[in-house]
Amino acid sequence: MKRKELRAEISGLSKEELLEKDRSISEELMKLRFRAKTGRLEQSHLFKELRKQRARAKTALGAMK
Repeated sequence: MKRKELRAEISGLSKEELLEKDRSISEELMKLRFRAKTGRLEQSHLFKELRKQRARAKTALGAMK
């Protein structure tokens, strides 16, 4: 997903939806780590993208408080 699209999506979410998005990204990161440890990960660039998406969601959550 492109940065502008992700920003637009995140800015339109409620607090509960942002929390759910953060949880789903965390779960996906956990799955990626598991696949990396077992040697089945081919797209290592996804780590960086997911960490950035999670940071954007957390930043938006912090701005709501």
